Amino acid sequence: MADITVQISGLSFKTPVMTAAGPMARDGATLLEAAKGGAGGLVAKTVSTKPAEVPKPNIAAVESGRLGSRRGLLNAELWSELPLERWLKDEYPLALKAGLPLIASIGYTPEDVAKIGPLVESAGVSAIEFSTHYVGGHVEIAKALKQCVSIPVFAKLSPQVDVAKVAKTLEPYVDGIVAINTLGPCLRIDVETCRPVLGSDKGYGWMSGAALRPIAMRCVAEIAQAVNLPIIASGGVINGQDAIEFFMAGASAVQVCTAAILEGPAVYGRIATEIHKWLDSHDYPSVESVRGVALPYLKKKRLLRPPVRVDTDRCTLCGLCAKSCAYSALNLDSQAKVLHIDSAACVGCGLCVSLCPEHALSSE
Repeated sequence: MADITVQISGLSFKTPVMTAAGPMARDGATLLEAAKGGAGGLVAKTVSTKPAEVPKPNIAAVESGRLGSRRGLLNAELWSELPLERWLKDEYPLALKAGLPLIASIGYTPEDVAKIGPLVESAGVSAIEFSTHYVGGHVEIAKALKQCVSIPVFAKLSPQVDVAKVAKTLEPYVDGIVAINTLGPCLRIDVETCRPVLGSDKGYGWMSGAALRPIAMRCVAEIAQAVNLPIIASGGVINGQDAIEFFMAGASAVQVCTAAILEGPAVYGRIATEIHKWLDSHDYPSVESVRGVALPYLKKKRLLRPPVRVDTDRCTLCGLCAKSCAYSALNLDSQAKVLHIDSAACVGCGLCVSLCPEHALSSE
């Protein structure tokens, strides 16, 4: 049985799946529900010196129900609407009853974090994550926070900075990196009303969910190659295989937000179970054993040599590959129950290999 516990900056997590600072971590009760749902660690919603005034509506699906699964969101969320005093008095103590590592998220300026950091540490949290989403100034914030607390400090980075360069400058001052924050600004229009779907200034929001994952993956890999710090990945984790992909890119754990909004707190346990099953089925003994294994392959080009080959034992003749082949190199003969590959037409683009749900297609 694979070991899915992870150690990060002296903290022990029973699974590598955490909440992320957002609506599903908005108070102590919500964090307790996440713990019941199988989260291995808790990250609370970001707090600052004053409560946020969040515009309404402030969350919208990227896709409509008619067009596809709701696996992406736009949000005009800010930090917590609850005052800091309430978090210190009620919400952190309630969340701590879960018995899991609790990470406070705080922002935003050096002056803000210097004031808030010692207060949340006194409330008993295990570590602090700071966000530079609105203000930048990563090193100044890190220095200000590190000087006034004794617990681990994690910096959460935006995808709109040079993440490797910023992580390198932060390395002496933080205990780990969280990557990444949401991407934006973005815009969606409701074609029935001709209005933006969000109530924020200009209708702008920030994108999260599955569409963000390849960007987050690139950021995690770049950070992992630049610094010797633990990385917590955040951005589009929907299932256990997404988490495994992040581990292979260098992450030690993942945070989940959008999937929890769409599915509920049981998602944390589902993803953790899927991680466990994947590791077992691929003979990896632990999360640590798979961490960073993809990084050496990023340093050289990969040439896929046509033609594609099919494993007839794995192929279910679903037809997805033939339908999506832009070069008409694949043809499904459902009557003869065989997939034909035209080796002369196949150019080795690789789309069918990446699409096949049964991993039945391959090439040299």
